Amino acid sequence: MSSLQGKRALITGGTSGIGLETARYFLREGARVAITGRTAASLDVAQKELGGHVVTIASDAGDAAAQKQVSETIREAFGALDILFVNAGLVDMRPFEQFDEAGFDRSFSVMVKGPYFLIQTLLPVFSKPASIVLNGSINAHIGMANTTVYAATKAALISLARTLSGELLSRGIRVNVVSAGPIATPLLQNAGLHGDQLQSVKESIQSQIPLGRFGEASEIASAVAFLASDASAFTVGSELIIDGGMSQL
Repeated sequence: MSSLQGKRALITGGTSGIGLETARYFLREGARVAITGRTAASLDVAQKELGGHVVTIASDAGDAAAQKQVSETIREAFGALDILFVNAGLVDMRPFEQFDEAGFDRSFSVMVKGPYFLIQTLLPVFSKPASIVLNGSINAHIGMANTTVYAATKAALISLARTLSGELLSRGIRVNVVSAGPIATPLLQNAGLHGDQLQSVKESIQSQIPLGRFGEASEIASAVAFLASDASAFTVGSELIIDGGMSQL
């Protein structure tokens, strides 16, 4: 039997990169899947790739008030929710002195505030048992230049996994984190890096990875699937670091 057979899953930011690959993996493992994305166009493309049975929800992950509608859509579509993968995010890399308040607030809204209130509004919808997996990052553990805000948001998520684990376990909800190192996804392009600048940054990052390569989205998806499945029933408040040794050596 597939590891997620019959499970009902919501993946935020499921239209590209790790989110889209995780949706593919969940579907192969027998789950029913809903994804969120910011635009109807991106959701349409993802649905064509994943299949028309996937539930698509247009939602800005940084809009705390909008998370209630996401919860209501899940209740209508699935009745209850077994798995939440909090994946939606952005990478805003700037030197410390160049960060402005608007950029700071946007990063924390998308990466921390929105997810916080999404989980809160989903509480009556979660099954018992249920699993929440948060997408962290090794940037919360290493002092990489130009990532002050990004790293702080990921550190907040990792802390949230621990505190929510203590608070929600009585409801049958486990919370864990997958913290990836550099993964071959469109995030760097989305951060505004292109051409020679993009290549230079990629080479610099790759030189810091002991395995000598970027990770693949499928490698993160399989880890998320493990934490989402009953196979990890004894795993609570944990952080699984998958970074090719970057933060360990």
